Amino acid sequence: MFGTLSGELEVSAPASAVWEVYRSKQLAAVTEKGFADVLEKLELVEGDGFLGSVFHIVFRPGVAFPSFKEKVIKIDDEKRIKEALVVGGYLEMGFERYVIRFEIIEKDEKSCITKATIEYQLKEESAANASLVKIDTLMATMNIANSHVVANSPVLAKTN
Repeated sequence: MFGTLSGELEVSAPASAVWEVYRSKQLAAVTEKGFADVLEKLELVEGDGFLGSVFHIVFRPGVAFPSFKEKVIKIDDEKRIKEALVVGGYLEMGFERYVIRFEIIEKDEKSCITKATIEYQLKEESAANASLVKIDTLMATMNIANSHVVANSPVLAKTN
């Protein structure tokens, strides 16, 4: 069984400024800080934060699964797309593949759209677990990252 979920947010910041956060390990740092109440840690365990890097996400007790890893499998600077393949976590619940994608879409020189997509493949015998897939966490991640960009961008500070 194949499925996909996505959501979008508009950001009052240039696509280039937003992409600088999303394409790098800054996204992990901002996410860890923003989710401090549910995340025990979000650490880079392999690589430099770019293509091929692996991040280990460890949750505080009480979450559906204690941890999983994400491997960065695509960074396309031209199209502003970053993809990560989930290792563990969902895969232990019958998912054969679980990919998270962030895309930054330029609207004009001062604004853009951030889009998050989850693509998953689930074993037929685990089809009921499709209900576990939710876009809410990625929407919250985008809210946190987008707010960080707007608050910390020197480009925006000069124009405001």
